Amino acid sequence: MWRPPSRGAALLRRALRRGSVPSRSKGGSERAWATPSGFDTGVVTFNSLSKKKEPLILARERVATWYSCGPTVYDHAHLGHACSYVRFDILQRILSRCFGVVVVHAMVITDVDDKIIQRSWQENVSPAVISRMYEEEFKKDMLSLKVIPPVVYLRVTENVHRIVAFIEGIIRNGNAYATREGDVYFDVQSIGDRYGWFTGATGSHGEQGSSGKRDPRDFALWKKAKPREPYWESPWGRGRPGWHIECSTIASHVFGNQLDIHSGGVDLAFPHHENEVAQSEAYHQCRQWANYFLHSGHLHLRGSAEKMSKSLKNYITIKDFLQSHSASEFRMFCLLTKYRSAIDYSDGSMSEARAALETIRTFTEAAEAYMKGQLRCSPVQEGFLWERLLEAKSGVLKALADDFDTPRAVGALMNMIYHGNCQLQPVAVADEAARSPAVFGAMVTFIREMLEVFGIDLLQDKEADVFSRSGSLQAVVEQLTRFRSEVREFALTRQDGPSSGSSGKPGLYPDRAPLLKACDALRNELAPLGVLIKRLHLHLGDQRRSKDIKSSGSRPGQRQLKSSETQRLKRSQENKL
Repeated sequence: MWRPPSRGAALLRRALRRGSVPSRSKGGSERAWATPSGFDTGVVTFNSLSKKKEPLILARERVATWYSCGPTVYDHAHLGHACSYVRFDILQRILSRCFGVVVVHAMVITDVDDKIIQRSWQENVSPAVISRMYEEEFKKDMLSLKVIPPVVYLRVTENVHRIVAFIEGIIRNGNAYATREGDVYFDVQSIGDRYGWFTGATGSHGEQGSSGKRDPRDFALWKKAKPREPYWESPWGRGRPGWHIECSTIASHVFGNQLDIHSGGVDLAFPHHENEVAQSEAYHQCRQWANYFLHSGHLHLRGSAEKMSKSLKNYITIKDFLQSHSASEFRMFCLLTKYRSAIDYSDGSMSEARAALETIRTFTEAAEAYMKGQLRCSPVQEGFLWERLLEAKSGVLKALADDFDTPRAVGALMNMIYHGNCQLQPVAVADEAARSPAVFGAMVTFIREMLEVFGIDLLQDKEADVFSRSGSLQAVVEQLTRFRSEVREFALTRQDGPSSGSSGKPGLYPDRAPLLKACDALRNELAPLGVLIKRLHLHLGDQRRSKDIKSSGSRPGQRQLKSSETQRLKRSQENKL
């Protein structure tokens, strides 16, 4: 737990060693982002603090400390959340796999909040039950989207004692005050013009609070407990933390007084991130607590100017989305737009993402077939393709180094695939001696490497697709065999009276004989496909009836198909015995 310095002289010496002393002056502009010293990653990224692209420089060589605001767990996560978390997951993967940076990522779980408390009242359970349930759902959703978990998740409720100590430190440094009612507020005036890093922060926007606030912009660090709400003991009485203080405290607990990267949705820039900066710099008495703030754009439903959110009731849950789309399709959807830009969700945009993946899959399969000698083509321009491969590698890396420009990177990859496809034109007769499998092998390897960077696994998606289609095929075969059984039973129905030329016993209807032949023909045609239809004879009194059942053949690869009809017939036979 971080403790504030006990003496003013020690504070001054520490600030002087950093080359800056926090000022309380209200005159002039004190907000000036300073380029940090340290390890240059070779990446430039848009920094919301300076409002322009800056070289990404880390305090430690090839190690990035990264904090992100996690969910407030009171309901199901939706695609708006998914978009932000997947985008930043892609950025972290790029930093790690393309630029050799180890990302140490911590995330907070907000498990006490007004919305959680209200939901618990509605459900008549404790807030802890609500928060734990939706926390686990969130984590499962992230894994379903192939988001790499942070090194550590930290819950607010498990860090309240640290939050109380953090608030005490801010008060001692003269940047916060307690009211008679038992609330604690941050004193915005105490930091002068250093409040207002993000757009919109310089207005008179402020939280509602007690009459003891000194300035409308002052925001709550500690809230006095209300009836029926969870609370913790503190020097100011029973209460619970304000929203913004949790992130400052927990990020400082993990990373100390300096953070490389802080990320979140653009809607969090103000007031949440603005207040985080104010709290953290007041506590640590530093001028630049986080060196980079990265903000992702909103997800909109196409045709709507409003972001997807629970409060607007215009959201699609992650679970519902994954019923009809894959995680790789959503990732490609995110890759096709810059992470800072707003993104429109629609059936058309998802079709575009799916088509891009299908183009990549089709090329890799064709290239593999060519390498195996299964695809005959005219002699390829091998030197030209090697050039396109080098061009793609250079283009992808340059794009990713330029503020993680994934649309441009995907474009460079697709351009290489286009030229590869132009060379893979099948012909009836080809010169087997003039083949160039190596260049296609190198292209496929590069494609797989980049897809792995982006968190896309075409092989796994293909297996899942095959499994899905297999389930659909089984249902079709079930219906087909059930229909055949009913037709055959109809054809075997005997006439009421004796048939002509018979020994007096009822005979079959002659005009139904073709139906029996068609049923036998269908059975014989399905057998080579691995579907064997056998007859199950049931003795019902003196009447001997025949039913069809499906089973696997003795040959490997033949599928065993079970149906409710088969099980019902077996149970009926057992009962007779």
